Amino acid sequence: MGAKAYSEAGARVPRFKRQFFESGEVITRIGTGSLGGKALGLAFIKDTLTSKLNPSDYGNITINIPTLVVIATDFFDRFMQINNLYDLALSDMPDDRIAHAFQNAELPPELNGDLRRLIADVHTPLAIRSSSLLEDAIYEPFAGVYGTKMIPNNQPDTDTRFSKLVEAIKFVYSSVFFSEARDYIRATKQSIESEKMAVIIQEVVGLKHWERYYPDISGVARSYNFYPTSHAKPEDGVVDLAVGLGKTIVDGGMAWTYSPAYPKSIPPYNSIGDLMKQTQTKFWAVNMGKPPKYDPTKETEYMIEGNLKDAELDGALDFTASTYIPERDRISPGIGPKGPRIINFAPILQLNEIRLNNLVNDILRACEDAVGAAVETEFALTIDNKRKDRPVRLGFLQVRPMVVSDAEVKIGEDELNSEDALVASENVLGNGIIDNIKDVVYVRPDAFNAKNTRLIVADIEKINRELVNSGTPYVLIGFGRWGSSDPWLGINVNWGQISGSKVIVESTLANMNVELSQGSHFFHNITSFQIPYFSVRFDGKYKINWDWLEKLNPESETEYVRHVKLERPLNVKVDGRSGRGVIL
Repeated sequence: MGAKAYSEAGARVPRFKRQFFESGEVITRIGTGSLGGKALGLAFIKDTLTSKLNPSDYGNITINIPTLVVIATDFFDRFMQINNLYDLALSDMPDDRIAHAFQNAELPPELNGDLRRLIADVHTPLAIRSSSLLEDAIYEPFAGVYGTKMIPNNQPDTDTRFSKLVEAIKFVYSSVFFSEARDYIRATKQSIESEKMAVIIQEVVGLKHWERYYPDISGVARSYNFYPTSHAKPEDGVVDLAVGLGKTIVDGGMAWTYSPAYPKSIPPYNSIGDLMKQTQTKFWAVNMGKPPKYDPTKETEYMIEGNLKDAELDGALDFTASTYIPERDRISPGIGPKGPRIINFAPILQLNEIRLNNLVNDILRACEDAVGAAVETEFALTIDNKRKDRPVRLGFLQVRPMVVSDAEVKIGEDELNSEDALVASENVLGNGIIDNIKDVVYVRPDAFNAKNTRLIVADIEKINRELVNSGTPYVLIGFGRWGSSDPWLGINVNWGQISGSKVIVESTLANMNVELSQGSHFFHNITSFQIPYFSVRFDGKYKINWDWLEKLNPESETEYVRHVKLERPLNVKVDGRSGRGVIL
């Protein structure tokens, strides 16, 4: 997906003529500047989805890009200039100060007329999404770094709906200058002064259930799988599915992961109880009920979480859940019997009641052919059980390229079992050799407890800042999923807090024995930066040499984290074909 193809796609996007759903156009623009990476990717792939996918091949699933308008980057420039925001935005002000300053600023007057007309005609939830110049660039992606804001847009008067839309746009603008984004831009060697933000205003794919609005299924699908299991091959791809809004997946929460080549295969588990602990129990929705506490600087201001009872009441488990039958100690697809529910999408993946997997496979192939590289896509699905004449709808939300290295690295069994191995694993993401790292930052295994992850994050952030400022790369070692939004699944850092790490290691524990989430934005950024990512199971064949680390004199240490410096560089080798890796 070259720059020329992007620009040609952007040039074909028509001007917004103050009609949203009624215009007949899927993508329109306000302004003359760039549409940003995310919007240009959708403009580029729009014709491919129409020409390559026939809904009748999938039981008449409707496939489309949800209607959107893009506010081009020239309005971002104008907003920053007329409000004299650059000095404050480029300072080291805390995020909340920056966010409030942006909320107190005024949008360009020439933008307000289009926005007011749009909001006057639209009464369904909207997603206000970032689409910056740097977003989705192949080697410097910004997945999940900038803000997205969902608004219910169900207030009876136009003035209130307009003010909430404006607040959301300002929030996305301000997120360019939040500390996470600044640290991230520094790690990419880009300049924050050169970044510009376009904003997408897009319908939210979903259905209204009482006070909640959400899709039955959200998904992230990749055409290349860095962690294939069983019979699956890397090129078979991988899919993550969740009930509700996609925030569950992209934030590294509980999702159902499977290979689209083997949709009926289930992940390995020790017991049904173990499986139930590793499947989704909560979901995200847009809050359509009582207005929340006013906080325009909070990304989740208009989002609420529901549980499985809520989802079943809404009818969202009809095609997504199975039931555990205790007296038989087995799992039955569907929710006909009484018993605990398990979100494993068996009615779709095992019984093929909706031909979603066939469609996802074809979407991945079509996008890969169009882009000319491995791809990651995001989508949302609605199933209206109350209206049988209404087709299933798949809303296509995003496509971005993935980085897959083809360098040949060989790792022998003797290296994996070497006494000089600090870390060895047969479950490693990445490919290549790194031989210039002397520093290791690690979470102390004897002091780790999931309830203390917030304190651990603060310690790591401080050490990371010092190492980034001195230009020192390091190996990072910790427990559970790095970047998970759930502290009980791992250490919930954002990318800016570990931006200096060049090799990352996760280790499972007996009480935190989770699978790596491949659907998160965090994961996408790791692969695009080509950072080796080691996964070491506590009960696996290979171990981390904690004793060797503990004998080294620390450069710094806290109750939870140690930083050590070696006399000679480590030798990091990763074979992407076999998934083997070793740090010697």
